[in-house]
Amino acid sequence: MSEFKGVTIIKKANVYFDGKVTSRTVVFADGSRKTLGIMFPGDYEFSTDDREIMEIISGNLDVSTAESQGWKTVTGGEAFEVPAKSKFSLKVKSLTDYCCSYVKK
Repeated sequence: MSEFKGVTIIKKANVYFDGKVTSRTVVFADGSRKTLGIMFPGDYEFSTDDREIMEIISGNLDVSTAESQGWKTVTGGEAFEVPAKSKFSLKVKSLTDYCCSYVKK
């Protein structure tokens, strides 16, 4: 899906790691949410309460999750999942455009 219709955008940016990772929150009519953002090259660690599906629109990174055995390379057009209540690490290799979906259970 290349665009979202009938959504609410939260104006305040989510800013992490001194501005090297930023996103905006998109809220859908059913209450579900996604974030759209940019990550500059660097090493980052995040934690999540909800299960996440991270779609990489463009760019290149390596990801390590609690469930993975080591690092996995992910590039534009690919996605990866992060379990709820866990941490994950990223080694962003090039400017990366992403869409993150939060899955409530």
